[in-house]
Amino acid sequence: MKVDNIMIVGGGSAGWMAAATLIKCFPDKSITLIESPNIPTVGVGESTIAQIRGWITLLGIKDEDFIPHTDASYKLSIKFTDFYKKGEAFHYPFGEPNCDNNIVRHNDWWFKKMYKPETPNSDYADCLFPQMALVNENKCFSNEDNKIPFNLKKDSAFHFDATKFGLWLRDHYCLPRGVKHIKEDVKTIEQDENGIKSLNKKHKADLFIDCTGFKSLLLGETLKEEFISFEDLLPNNKAWATKIPYKNKKKELECYTNCTAIENGWVWNIPMWTRIGTGYVYSDKFVDDETALKEFQKHLGKRAPKNKSDYKNIKMRVGVHKRLWVKNVAAIGLSAGFIEPLESNGLYSVHEFLEELVRNLKREKVSQWDRDNFTFACRQKFQNFAEFVALHYALSHRDDTEYWKANLNKEWSKEVSERINTLAEGTLKYVVDRNFNYHHDEQGGVHCIAAGMNWAPTDLHTLMKKNINNDMNYWDNRFKTATDNLEHKKNQWKTAVKNVPSLHDFLLHNYYK
Repeated sequence: MKVDNIMIVGGGSAGWMAAATLIKCFPDKSITLIESPNIPTVGVGESTIAQIRGWITLLGIKDEDFIPHTDASYKLSIKFTDFYKKGEAFHYPFGEPNCDNNIVRHNDWWFKKMYKPETPNSDYADCLFPQMALVNENKCFSNEDNKIPFNLKKDSAFHFDATKFGLWLRDHYCLPRGVKHIKEDVKTIEQDENGIKSLNKKHKADLFIDCTGFKSLLLGETLKEEFISFEDLLPNNKAWATKIPYKNKKKELECYTNCTAIENGWVWNIPMWTRIGTGYVYSDKFVDDETALKEFQKHLGKRAPKNKSDYKNIKMRVGVHKRLWVKNVAAIGLSAGFIEPLESNGLYSVHEFLEELVRNLKREKVSQWDRDNFTFACRQKFQNFAEFVALHYALSHRDDTEYWKANLNKEWSKEVSERINTLAEGTLKYVVDRNFNYHHDEQGGVHCIAAGMNWAPTDLHTLMKKNINNDMNYWDNRFKTATDNLEHKKNQWKTAVKNVPSLHDFLLHNYYK
């Protein structure tokens, strides 16, 4: 199949991200986006993760291009409150741990925890991620003088209004580059042996990109592609979402997304420039919609909007289609699949799937191999992310409601168990076989969640059993050295950022003058 004419069905952030990517990578192809003027967007996706930086670089977009137009702010980390147990919180910062010149080794924090058991779980991020010196003080800066090992254009993501972001891409990137835009309801879909023949008996294309959200108009409804539910892995399937104003913007405009576990799920808090986006993700197996709304309002307290009309109820279809490219239809965004948004994955799957689509379209023609390759690569990324999100529940020790008791007693899949066990095996292997000379591996996110959830990959008994050196003095010295190095680096970063501006002031000076 030769692809010269591509039609994107559906707008929103996913549709316009697809249009922007395709017109950038294939300026000689005809790119058209058709969207209904009557269907509102879901509006989920106000928080991103650091991988979006690669996509923005691909498009040649600069922060200053879109931040002032999308209510955007910087995001340096994700905070998880009350997930392990009530009263405890920890961070998962972006970027890689700082382990330069073997001064601070990746595993040293576990030794510090053995040496000083009273060390809070949150200390892991503080010791290994320089930007935590900013996060803890709610600060931000460009770091042009390299005060700390931190790169704002690499080790950060964004909070923004997803609807405004889609509109900005439309008006300032896609249309000026030649993307055709059709505002029209899709009422009729004709099929032939190649898949979709036409829309409304007049719109034809070589390839159709399904960006129609949970509806999955082309891949799901029309081509009847099987949907694989992840209900057994991820518990939540509903959400209440709303917006709240700032009381003290300078204080409340935080440089991280806060996820707080409550009775039957968790609440997100996403601070943008002019408002806060918040929502309650829950499971309707444990709580009905009305009770969930009351739990959400209770959590928000006096700031909770009083009118029910101010809240949007979202039913989430958690899972992924068996095939993501069938005949001449490829799915991007919610139409392909969805994982609950605990790790801000909504837009992540969009730009990651687009990357795979572009890779396969760069060949002269599209074969069945290319379609299968797209499905395999996207499904693999999806599965890995779903398992990672599941760890946040698997490692929890909360048992204060039936919802959390169910998670506590759940028999988790082999894949989730292997993910955390690989961490333990890998840690021990590097400690023993490489004499502590260990840096960072692909399990970095797992390290953060494990530390925050008080799950240690090894212990003193195992270290002594596996190592020929059973001298306790050796271990005491090793632990003390590790602890001293970590504390030195942490204090060094804290001192270095003492006089940098708050996030609010940094944004005001650079983008919102």
